[in-house]
Amino acid sequence: MPDVFTKEKRSQVMSRIRGRGNRETEIALVRLFRVNRINGWRRHVAILGRPDFVFRRERVIVFVDGCFWHQCPTCSNMPVNNREFWEDKLHKNVVRDRVVSHSLRSDGWKVVRIWEHELRRPAAPLKRIMRALGRDSAVEPYPLNPD
Repeated sequence: MPDVFTKEKRSQVMSRIRGRGNRETEIALVRLFRVNRINGWRRHVAILGRPDFVFRRERVIVFVDGCFWHQCPTCSNMPVNNREFWEDKLHKNVVRDRVVSHSLRSDGWKVVRIWEHELRRPAAPLKRIMRALGRDSAVEPYPLNPD
């Protein structure tokens, strides 16, 4: 079915869409924090890079990166259609992530980046976050699904 908008109008419409509250990533990490009694975090704080979680007291920032949008080396794949566009767009995301992380670290923040697929087995990312926070990481994480 052909698009009802011109190419320029479709681009304008799509540029206005903003992701927020992704159930499979951010919400899963919120649940993990609550189940493991990790407090002191805030969401949607106006800091460079728009981090997903900020622990101001400990100066720790947590990003949850989607495997597709941030080019996970483990499980990301490049779309076949319009390949040149996607390669350019996704490469810019990766470069921006590096610049943001470097800038935040230069300002004294600890930056933790978690891949979307890592939330399936949350022990490792939880341990990295606990270490960055300077909290006891020897504690076994409570599972998200207690089955």
